Amino acid sequence: MADAYDVIILGSGPGGYVCAIRCAQLGLKTAIVERENLGGICLNWGCIPTKALLRSAEVLHNMKHAADYGLAADNIRADLDAVVKRSRGVAKQLNQGVTHLMKKNKITVHMGSGKLTAPGKIEVTSDKGTDVIEGKHVVVATGARARDLPFAPADGKRVWTYRHAMTPTELPSKLLVIGSGAIGIEFASFYNDMGSDVTVVEMMDRVVPVEDADVSAFLEKALVKQGMKIMTGAGVESLAVSDSGVKAKIKAKDGAISESDFSHVIVAVGIAPNTENIGLETLGIKAERGIIAIDGYGRTNVPGVWAIGDVTPGPWLAHKASHEGVTAAEAIAQALGNKDVHPHAMDKRNIPGCTYCHPQVASVGLTEAKAKEAGYTVKAGTFPFIGNGKAIALGEAEGFIKTVFDAKTGELLGAHMIGAEVTELIQGYVVGKTLETTEVELMQTVFPHPTLSEMLHEATLAAYGRALHI
Repeated sequence: MADAYDVIILGSGPGGYVCAIRCAQLGLKTAIVERENLGGICLNWGCIPTKALLRSAEVLHNMKHAADYGLAADNIRADLDAVVKRSRGVAKQLNQGVTHLMKKNKITVHMGSGKLTAPGKIEVTSDKGTDVIEGKHVVVATGARARDLPFAPADGKRVWTYRHAMTPTELPSKLLVIGSGAIGIEFASFYNDMGSDVTVVEMMDRVVPVEDADVSAFLEKALVKQGMKIMTGAGVESLAVSDSGVKAKIKAKDGAISESDFSHVIVAVGIAPNTENIGLETLGIKAERGIIAIDGYGRTNVPGVWAIGDVTPGPWLAHKASHEGVTAAEAIAQALGNKDVHPHAMDKRNIPGCTYCHPQVASVGLTEAKAKEAGYTVKAGTFPFIGNGKAIALGEAEGFIKTVFDAKTGELLGAHMIGAEVTELIQGYVVGKTLETTEVELMQTVFPHPTLSEMLHEATLAAYGRALHI
């Protein structure tokens, strides 16, 4: 007889394993099916190990600028193998942590590839054979993978995806990064700090194109100042890969095509959902280009089947997947008769985005341009890092914080930041937006001094012509 559960989660990334834990907390008999590593891409090959790499690059950058702090540091160099080893150690530690959480919460883990064969039935295939498990509800959380260029698929030697870029056997001498979203810019920043000659090609008219235009402009200037070559409004026409390197034909903004030689290429042009061969068609689950259609709680069009994370409409972020996992778990528990849970539909307007390059970028809500397009009359304010005492003391005086408010109601519509530690600062505005704050509450909030967080206050004051320190 097949193993029977209340909930089976297909995939154990930050959406899947968090969903499983919440299900278990709610008293549901829960199982996870995972084909590779507990923790999924995020813990093993994505968010966490990349931050370990970037931390090494940040320390290296600071050591090279020791004289700026009255310190002396000679013969500074990077040991690439040691940097990668540290990153993999961090990933291993977190993978073991998820394994512990599964045992602690009495969640059964089935290692193997899962496929829906009928409502509530999943075939799990591993090197030990095929088993069938059954669940009253199934959550699809199979995540996504890097999208290949059709004319130059990643080979792991000269053409890399993020996964290859995380475990390099050699430092690229001349690196081409295709795409300037978060993944592309983070690796460009890492390898530039490590000493590679980096060129970034972006088909849109600016880098990090989902961010506010002012942030994009500031970041491009900062990256160029650090020695990168940035080509926006440009495209890679072809890549000729050889044992010794890659010859790229690049079409510039003016239409001119040039040829350049690179030692390596990182392709960061988006993701593709892992929804092939998992039984969507068998059950008639609605999906477009592999992206599963859901409501605000994760329900698909098929009763008892749910989906969360990167297999659903974006933004494709780990923290969005985790929040969706909790929401789906609570909605499932409610459907199974639990009257003490009250799930709330996801509000995508309050999902922050972070890019861990140097300088960091973070944002939440509408950009100034998007707010105006939506019909708002806006009040926007900007406060520079150079006006903040803590930023100057840290030697991190480059950057700014920008706020966007509805001029009629005072609603905080969006916030956009670039500079040191803004990926930590953004949560102040995220909490404010979730609590439906207006400028009045933010102005009346007392911020500690001296801190970078004071700039959240000043950027709010600036939107209303009241900034104090500039």
